[in-house]
Amino acid sequence: MSTGQVAVEHNKPPAKAIAAAVAGNALEFYDFIIYSFFAVYIAQSFFPIGDRYTSLLASVAVFGVGFFTRPLGGLLIGAYADRKGRRAAMVLTVTLITLGTLGLAATPSYEKIGIAAPIIVVIARMIQGLALGGEVGPASAMLIESAPPNKRAFYASWQMASQGIAVVVGGLVGYVVSSILTPEQLGAWGWRIPFLVSLALIPIALYIRRALPETLEEPTHHSGSQMIEIIFSRYYKEVVLGVMVLMATAITAQVGNYMTTFAINTLNFDPKIAQICTILGGLMMFLFSLLAGCLADKYGRKSIMLWPRVALMLLIVPMFYLLVKTESVAMLLLVTMMITLLTGMSGASSLVAIPEMMPIALRATGVSLIYAIGVTLFGGTAQFVMTWLIKHFGAVSPAYYVVGTSILSIMAILMMPETRHVNVKD
Repeated sequence: MSTGQVAVEHNKPPAKAIAAAVAGNALEFYDFIIYSFFAVYIAQSFFPIGDRYTSLLASVAVFGVGFFTRPLGGLLIGAYADRKGRRAAMVLTVTLITLGTLGLAATPSYEKIGIAAPIIVVIARMIQGLALGGEVGPASAMLIESAPPNKRAFYASWQMASQGIAVVVGGLVGYVVSSILTPEQLGAWGWRIPFLVSLALIPIALYIRRALPETLEEPTHHSGSQMIEIIFSRYYKEVVLGVMVLMATAITAQVGNYMTTFAINTLNFDPKIAQICTILGGLMMFLFSLLAGCLADKYGRKSIMLWPRVALMLLIVPMFYLLVKTESVAMLLLVTMMITLLTGMSGASSLVAIPEMMPIALRATGVSLIYAIGVTLFGGTAQFVMTWLIKHFGAVSPAYYVVGTSILSIMAILMMPETRHVNVKD
């Protein structure tokens, strides 16, 4: 084993591994979801077409474009992580997210450069999607390969928890920006500020990731196409079950992210109130993802995936009905809190169970593909679908979408093996 590939000793908790996963993953998800938070204003800048719903549909459709490059990122960067190591892949994803963020932050509005503006935004979103598609597999693999056997779920839960951190930071930045600037200033240029903040922090993430120990002891010698062929021929069941599980996680995560747009565009709340909702949701996801990791180490992966998903399926429709009926800030905060904490618990557990189902030589590629496919097909279309459903079937309709996909996800969870005691070095 080379010096750069020394295995992490289990009696020394690999704080660098967690810090690297959190720093890079949080920044990448921050950049990706901040688009969602400011979709209303981005629509005004780049898609000034028709009525406000048509403009918003165009904006969230471009948000979805970033999801459709995730499978390619999962294939290319996941395979790169299995051949060259987790560290190299994680440095690459941060570099790509930098390019995508710069494209969004620096592109002039449609009013100034015409059709070139939305084209550049689409390309930037595609680069961001490529990075995120390749991020989850290597980061998840590194976390469970670094962890002591009895703490793998807790370590892996930082993957989901870091998304909560991204939401909290995004919400705080959004709240400050919304408090200082007028709606006109937000629409004209203020929405760009959160993207510029992340650009200033990216060098820190790169520094931490470059210093990582490598957890892949024996890199695979298969080509990317060979790895895909092996995964779909030998691990077809694991891929299907993983996609079905992540389907519901992706949709409910996007429902949580969409609550800001929902509050502004459907309930006509003040943008500052909507950002408070975002901060609370991110905090719940952070805390309850880590709680889920601890519980999954003690009680197993399946039960912690299952019961929060069942609870969300049963609660989501009555919660939306009450929110739309009362239009109260308290109810908005409660609905957001319940969606994000239950999604965080179920999602954090799945992000350890799915990597544990895959062999080490194919783990980064397999997890990247499962994550990218599940999130692309369902997370990538969720905000567009929700906007369309609200326009045609009313404000409660997204809740029924969550119920339907949750039923399928629960079926998949019940069919999955319990992986708490597997050897992740095999």
